[in-house]
Parts: sequence; structure tokens; C-alpha cells
Amino acid sequence: MGIRVELIGVIENLYDKNQNSTFLQIVRDLEPPGSLTDNVSYDFQFNRVEKQFESYNGIVIKLRYYINVVINRNYNRITKEEEFIVSNVGVEPDTNRPIKMEVGIEECLHIEFEFNHSKFHLKDCILGKVFFNLVRIKIKHMELSIIRKEIVGSGQNAVTEQENLNKFEIMDGAPVKGECIPIRFYLASTDLTPTYQNVNNRFQ
Repeated sequence: MGIRVELIGVIENLYDKNQNSTFLQIVRDLEPPGSLTDNVSYDFQFNRVEKQFESYNGIVIKLRYYINVVINRNYNRITKEEEFIVSNVGVEPDTNRPIKMEVGIEECLHIEFEFNHSKFHLKDCILGKVFFNLVRIKIKHMELSIIRKEIVGSGQNAVTEQENLNKFEIMDGAPVKGECIPIRFYLASTDLTPTYQNVNNRFQ
């Protein structure tokens, strides 16, 4: 019989297990092969291990870390895993420019959007305005949606999934030309994750 403990980091594809990828695996042997007749406790530690990716539970992808204990016996194997969460503290961006954009339909509708920032903390508040410069069609209502976009793979094999996390109605009724609608949306009310860029060439 032998006992070992493993620190594992893995990216799991919830739709296709063949796409799973282990990016971290460290093994510590706790007990060499032999006989064990009494209750025994073992101390172990994994020092200075870089956990560069955050834990993530998405639509298709799950990135997780866990401790796995393996007991090898002659007739079978016993395993027990315990998952833990990794959260990395990011640095506040040096620049955080406002967002300004225009949308519309020629000679029918012209709307301008303004938001105070282009980057937000997960518990931040989105502040902005909507200006109606031209209104010649009927508008029943307007809402702000928070959408999570998950891209799995890269290049031509990339698959994109979207999930609507929250909706917030900012207007009910027909607007008139020159009207300005204020926007105030607290992100703390939505279960968000940071924006990730190319995590281990698997997803973003």
C-alpha cells in the first residue's frame, strides 16, 4: 500500500471530456508501500506554487483546483478530492476611458450612448446616459443587458457561447427628440467573473 497527495489544476470542457486539460500537477508521497494497521495523520504542504489562473465556472468551461489523496492497495484504489477556489487580485488599469457610441436607423432613429468608464470592478456601478437625437419610430421600452460571452478554442475551431446574466429596464414608454435617460446599474447584483484573455490557449 502507498499513499500520496496531489495538487491538481485542470480546465474541464463540460460538453466534451476529451478536451479536458491538466495545467498543474504536483505529487507528494506520504507513505511508501507497506502495511498500515493504526490511525495515522500526515502533514503536507505545497510551497510557492504559482496558480496563475483563477477558478472559473462557465457555460462550457470549468477551471478548478483540487487536492487529491490516493491510497493504492493491492486489490483497489481509494481516492478523495477536495476542491478549493483561487482568486487573483488584479491591478487597477492606468487608463479607463469613457465609452461613447451612436446607433440608429437612417432618417428614423438616432441614439447616442455614453458610459463613464470602459472597465469596471466586479462590484462597481455603471453610470451613463442615453440621448435621443432623432425619434420617428415607435419605441416601447429599452433595457440594459449584462451578457457573459465565452469563447472556447481558437481560430476556425473556436466556439462561442453567450449567457444573459441580468436585465435592467431603463425606459418604459415612447421617448421624444432631445430626451436624455440616465443609467445607473449596480454590478454587485449580478454574479460576475473578470474578463479573461486567452487562458492557457483554451478559452477567453
